[in-house]
Amino acid sequence: MDLLDHINRTHRAVKRGTELNSVILTRAYDTTLTELWDACVNPERLPRWFEPVSGDLREGGRYRLEGRGIEGTIEVCVPRERLRVTWEDSGAGSFVEVTLREEGDQAVLRVEHVQAGGDFWDTFGPSATGVGWDGSVLSLALHLAGDPRATPEEMAKVGASEEGVEFMRRTASAWADADVEAGADPDHARGTADRTFAFYTGAEQ
Repeated sequence: MDLLDHINRTHRAVKRGTELNSVILTRAYDTTLTELWDACVNPERLPRWFEPVSGDLREGGRYRLEGRGIEGTIEVCVPRERLRVTWEDSGAGSFVEVTLREEGDQAVLRVEHVQAGGDFWDTFGPSATGVGWDGSVLSLALHLAGDPRATPEEMAKVGASEEGVEFMRRTASAWADADVEAGADPDHARGTADRTFAFYTGAEQ
């Protein structure tokens, strides 16, 4: 697994607003639009790279991610094009929008997670959300390639390895770069990335 290659294949962007902020990941996969969409919404496939999902899985229905207890409403579901859900975690609300498009012989995934500013954002910045989604984008790439390491159980082992720790360090740093591009103070952006990395790995700052 060339984790550095996976890092470079993902484009990261940050949007800063007066009340809401976004982390955005874009990644092209060597697959078809139909296959990518199915991997993202098929409840039989999601546990093989993301986590089990239950509920009324249609537009307007409620879903629940069994692994973390996150739940929400499926606000928009346009097959092979767009999925938007609310993301309710321990009382904190945000939303995630997934869009797909074809680009040559590849299918492109764009994930935007919109969340409120505040103390948590000020402390951990976009890395807190971005690093987690980086892991999911990596798991999806492995799943589409038929790699058994895509499962949550195997990815947890990867995350605990020296290579996995380096992956988190580099992705946190990449989110700091994206935050600076969005107008954040460079020293503050580096500090939030360092705190995120320490949180994920237990490393001392």
